Amino acid sequence: MKNTYLLSYFPIIAILLFSLSFAIYGEMQVLVLFGNLGIYQGMLEFFSETGIKLALMIVLLLVMFMVFAALKLISDTVIELSLLFFSKDSDGKALTSIRMGSVIYVMGGACSLFSVQFLLGLISIFLVTNVVALIYFVYKLSSSVNVSGLVGLIFFPIFIWTALVAIVAYSALKLYNSVIASLPI
Repeated sequence: MKNTYLLSYFPIIAILLFSLSFAIYGEMQVLVLFGNLGIYQGMLEFFSETGIKLALMIVLLLVMFMVFAALKLISDTVIELSLLFFSKDSDGKALTSIRMGSVIYVMGGACSLFSVQFLLGLISIFLVTNVVALIYFVYKLSSSVNVSGLVGLIFFPIFIWTALVAIVAYSALKLYNSVIASLPI
């Protein structure tokens, strides 16, 4: 590829596509929840149906955008740390060689738009996209690392993401248990 900056806008497009998919699913679920709680009819007295849906979409899109942007920041940091620790490349050529990986995320984000009614489908598409991107990442960088470096390139991001998910899940479970324990039942 001649111009290395040609695909520089693809990550923001991928973030927007995944954010939109999850926001549409979230909007549908919140509207069902509001309907079941009886809040929706009261809201219709003050706002139009389109206004409620648009406001929900904007809020959920913003929240999802922040979540995916934070995940992208963490991902870039983990990738660059693994390159620092395990790659023989010191010029940054390995980092520019994996830029095409953003196309994988754009395709995954576009596919997720077809699964907005199914949370399991959205999560599956997101996870499959990440696995395919990891395989592409390892494939592109395999020429600039030795065997032990390749093992490090594979397992370092997996370890970091597993640890991050475990910490968040543990914290959420502890918070949930403390809230349940404090309820006067």
